[in-house]
Amino acid sequence: MRRIGLATILTLALLAPVASGILVASRTWAQSPPKEPRIGYLSIGSAADPRRVAIYDAFRQSLHDRGYVENRSISIESRFAEGDYDRLPGLAAELVRRRVDVIAAYSTPAVKAALDATRSIPIVMSGVVDPVATGLVAGLARPGGNVTGLSLMAPEIIGKQMQLLKELMPKVSRIALLWNPANPSGAPQLHEAELAARTLKVQLQPLEARTGSDLDRALAAMTRERADGLIVVVDGMLIDSRARLARLAEKAHLPAVYGLREHVEVGGLMFYGASPIDQARRAATLVDKILKGAKPGDLPVEQPTGFELVINLKAARALGLSVPQSVLVRADEIIQ
Repeated sequence: MRRIGLATILTLALLAPVASGILVASRTWAQSPPKEPRIGYLSIGSAADPRRVAIYDAFRQSLHDRGYVENRSISIESRFAEGDYDRLPGLAAELVRRRVDVIAAYSTPAVKAALDATRSIPIVMSGVVDPVATGLVAGLARPGGNVTGLSLMAPEIIGKQMQLLKELMPKVSRIALLWNPANPSGAPQLHEAELAARTLKVQLQPLEARTGSDLDRALAAMTRERADGLIVVVDGMLIDSRARLARLAEKAHLPAVYGLREHVEVGGLMFYGASPIDQARRAATLVDKILKGAKPGDLPVEQPTGFELVINLKAARALGLSVPQSVLVRADEIIQ
């Protein structure tokens, strides 16, 4: 009996550290559940702008559709620059300090600010015109580095926008181009516009607008130099000034084609380009892939799968224009 008792005591003594270790490990697991992914969202736009909020909500909904529940299985740190380019570097740095796992950045300036803030945190871009020309990625097929995402392909479609103006007004000979030299995506769009103008044999009149206060001067110059039509490039400042810009174009009797849909929703004449809502949804898909282990540098930059043509007939009537049936039948949406 003594031998059995001694054996039992020795066995329990040997097992005690193991049991203790299991208990400690169990407590540690219970007290430290797996870290939920944290996503940073950086936009040049305003959180008070319904259209910018719709883009952000499309991104969040797409994450939800992939099984993520905000504030339960994922958290999102959103930052909006309110149209102020100078705020972007500070907001991007703030997201880095928050130790987000990935940054979803909307617009070329936002992506550039995020890239300047970190070369290690993955960045998913959307609303970007030409990521190669602006130096955001090394190439579309293999972007390399910590950035991937979607391209608007806006430079390539400016020729199509010019063709729409020519169909609307066959005698058009001079087309103004409103662009922002402070935006890195402005120069590639201007370059493509110059090429398209030579091909279509129209004279191009580029006019700069760095801030909303430049719009009156730019529109006055278009009127003074007798521009027949206007193309408004993809730009955060211009989209934030879209309602005012539409009024100025109407006052100057300038038919305009815009690179972002939001312009026609507030009175602009025509939009031709990629859908930012669709881009937001697809950006969430890439975020999901990265959270599951994919490297951004190995994910090809995606391009639009289709383009939209939206025509605002109310704006056409205000300009005294009759939109040809050949253009109307191609429209994805007509605003009455």
